[in-house]
Amino acid sequence: MPLSGILTVSAYIAVQMLSDILSLKIAWVAGFSVDVGTFIYPFTFTLRDLVHKVLGRSAARTVIVAAGAINLIMAGLFAFAARLPPDPTWPFQREFAAVLTPVWRIVVASIVAEVFSELTDTEIYHLWVTRVTRRFQWMRVLASNAISIPLDSLIFCWGAFGGRLPVATVWSIFWANVLLKGAVTLVGLPTIYLVRERDGRMTKGQMTNDQ
Repeated sequence: MPLSGILTVSAYIAVQMLSDILSLKIAWVAGFSVDVGTFIYPFTFTLRDLVHKVLGRSAARTVIVAAGAINLIMAGLFAFAARLPPDPTWPFQREFAAVLTPVWRIVVASIVAEVFSELTDTEIYHLWVTRVTRRFQWMRVLASNAISIPLDSLIFCWGAFGGRLPVATVWSIFWANVLLKGAVTLVGLPTIYLVRERDGRMTKGQMTNDQ
C-alpha cells in the first residue's frame, strides 16, 4: 500500500471516530441545534473519495465497513467502562458516565447512516469516473457528496429522533445538518488533488474492474 493510502485510510478512520465522540456535544449555532461532530464528519466523504482514488472501490468499501465496526466497538467499550465500579478516590466518575454512556438508538442510527451513505457515495463516485469523466476531479466529489450527504442526514435524523421529537424539529435538524455538511464539503473539496490517481499504476482492465 502506498504511503498516501495509509495516510488517507488513517485519516478517514480517525475523523469517523472523532466525529462520533464530538457528536455527544449538542451546540446552539445560528438558531439551530447541531451536534458538534457535524463540523468534521463531512470530511469523511471527501476522505472516502481520496481512499477510492488511491486504493480503488473495493478498498473504499472495506474501509467504510471497518469504520462502522470500529465505531460500534468504541460505543460498546464506552458502555462497558461506564458500568465498571468507580474508584472512590477519583472524583469524575459521574461525568464520564453522563457524557460517554451511549444512547444506543442514536449510535445505531449514526452507524447505519454512515455505512449506507458512504457506500452510496462509493457507487456514485465509481459511476462518475467510469461513465462520465475522469477530468475535473472536484466534480466527482461534488456529484457523490450531493447525494450521500442528504442521504446520511435523512437516515440519521429520522432513525435517531423520529417518533421522539416533533416532525418539524426533526426536519429542522435535518436541514441544519445538510447545510453545515455541504459547507464543510466545499472547504474540503481541494483535498482531492493531494493524492495521485491509482489507475496511473494499473492496466485498463484492472481499472475497469476495481476503480
